[in-house]
Amino acid sequence: MIAGKPLLQQSQLFSLKGSVLTLSILTLISFTYFSFKSLRPPLPFSPPTPQITLLPSSAAGTSTTTPSQPRIVAEKKEGNVGEEQEDNDDDFFTDIYHSPKLFKLNFEEMEKKFKIYIYPDGDPKTFYQTPRKLTGKYASEGYFFQNIRESRFRTEDPDQAHLFFIPISCHKMRGKGTSYENMTIIVQNYLDGLIAKYPYWNRTLGADHFFVTCHDVGVRATEGVPFLVKNAIRVVCSPSYDVGFIPHKDVALPQVLQPFALPAGGNDVENRTSLGFWAGHRNSKIRVILARVWENDTELDISNNRISRATGHLVYQKRFYRTKFCICPGGSQVNSARITDSIHYGCVPVILSNYYDLPFNDILDWQKFAVILRESDVYQLKQILKSISHEEFVSLHNNLVKVRKHFQWNTPPVKFDAFHMVIYELWLRHHVIKY
Repeated sequence: MIAGKPLLQQSQLFSLKGSVLTLSILTLISFTYFSFKSLRPPLPFSPPTPQITLLPSSAAGTSTTTPSQPRIVAEKKEGNVGEEQEDNDDDFFTDIYHSPKLFKLNFEEMEKKFKIYIYPDGDPKTFYQTPRKLTGKYASEGYFFQNIRESRFRTEDPDQAHLFFIPISCHKMRGKGTSYENMTIIVQNYLDGLIAKYPYWNRTLGADHFFVTCHDVGVRATEGVPFLVKNAIRVVCSPSYDVGFIPHKDVALPQVLQPFALPAGGNDVENRTSLGFWAGHRNSKIRVILARVWENDTELDISNNRISRATGHLVYQKRFYRTKFCICPGGSQVNSARITDSIHYGCVPVILSNYYDLPFNDILDWQKFAVILRESDVYQLKQILKSISHEEFVSLHNNLVKVRKHFQWNTPPVKFDAFHMVIYELWLRHHVIKY
């Protein structure tokens, strides 16, 4: 009996080790399976930021939900004063979203509770509070400045705010001929003044603050203020994580050239007889290669310069109507207003840009309405496009119509438009900060 006891203990020990090993292997296999399942190749950009499932649960506005007790609250929608837009949920929430039901629930929660405080400091006649204009390829910045004041999300009480908006416009500085060096000084002094006057920045070191800039001068100017770039949420049109953009913290602002010159396209597959189209300035390496390799091709309509107005009225825009795939290479930055032009006119965008965190990438499944390639794929561009079947193209084209509302600005803002999508992205980041 005494001799058998160590053997029994040894047997039990081996059994326990075996159980632990088996459990570890099963856990590893499960984790690997779900990790691969979530991948969506060949997306060469940052993986989509997981949608936040932690929603506030207290009717009084303070959270009683902890990270270990996540829950989603589905409540009846309240009226949207000034922003009504009826939608058929069955038709609207389709697989163009990563998580349609989760998006719907979070969006409703955001509409009811999310509040943003706008710092009132600064002379509106200079660089603060008001946008430069609502037209042109940098209109997104202007629309946001105007929309936030027209929306339900603004609060006059900073103690009720979830996030704080720093209303400084580098685009206006550029319009007044301000140098990069002076822009940085102006931003620094304005921020120092806010920090000295209000207690809100120091509570989180700026993690619950954000600023908006579409022109790349704004990115360059604010980079001269390291603690602003490091701590605050940057809402920018040039979201390249090759040069400091942080996808889970910052927000990609869609660059939209509004007003559009012609009506929206879509549901017109039979009219699209040209395989691919691009015309533009060769202001980046990828554009130079694109023009050099394909400008003489008989199936791809590639021009190494913008189409002259002398050739006819709106000839450039009309090309979008008769083309299946519109090539969207990055320019001086990773982004291009050509992407939202393509979506508007119903031409499937072909994105040729490395390190580009696409707008609303953690909400929308870009693979369902765009072709996303690495810059190195430019040499096989025609072969790739011709390998897409007619059925696949029709599906991509039809999905463009579904996502178009998300890439349009309105004044006042309209539910699910570009403004609301940016606000939703900020709402998600508020939860990351909170929890």
